[in-house]
Amino acid sequence: MFAKPYEINKFWWLWIPALFMVIQIILEMSLDPAVLSQLHSENGPHELLQFAAISSAFVIALWTLFQMDKKKWPKWLRVWLFVACAGCFYVAGEEISWGQHFMDWTTPEFWAAVNDQKEINFHNTSSWLDQKPRILLEIGVLTGGLIIPLLRKYKQGFLPDQFAVIYPPAVLAVIAGTLVVLKILDEVSGAMHIILFERISEVEEVYLYYFIFLYLLVLKWRIRGAAYS
Repeated sequence: MFAKPYEINKFWWLWIPALFMVIQIILEMSLDPAVLSQLHSENGPHELLQFAAISSAFVIALWTLFQMDKKKWPKWLRVWLFVACAGCFYVAGEEISWGQHFMDWTTPEFWAAVNDQKEINFHNTSSWLDQKPRILLEIGVLTGGLIIPLLRKYKQGFLPDQFAVIYPPAVLAVIAGTLVVLKILDEVSGAMHIILFERISEVEEVYLYYFIFLYLLVLKWRIRGAAYS
């Protein structure tokens, strides 16, 4: 999977994201809006891809947290992994409404009254549990995927070396950059009142969660590699 130390094979960070985008564009150009809407439904392929990516990220973070040498690594790194675990667990649960999408549970009346989509989740009850966390996540991905690699390349020594283990690999800039392009297209299409993607936010989330998956995969490998070095 890894071409050389701290690098992911190009298949994972370039060809999979590129193939997904090509397929998405073909679908957008060839299918009716009604069919596209079904693809973006709760049990559609996009939702399942999102859940697969973020739940896999959770498993990786949890495994790394329990397997890492507590004596060798600083406490802040364990806290970092714990936050990653908690965040991935929450997002994964919210993506499937804590099992409702698969088990078809009935939403209690008291919860349906406060939930916009009548689902068993938190993010449809308030923008503070929906848009605000997503904005923070996007800022984190853009910072880690674009700003940090640029600083490490052109401002060497600017970032503390003691945190080098958690800096995302530069190749993830491809996924972060794709996310930026999608955000720009979203704003432009909205301003021009045209539809480029039926539900571009769902496409964005696929890239967002895939970035987190690859990042935590690399972090796991770094920690494991250092343990055997």
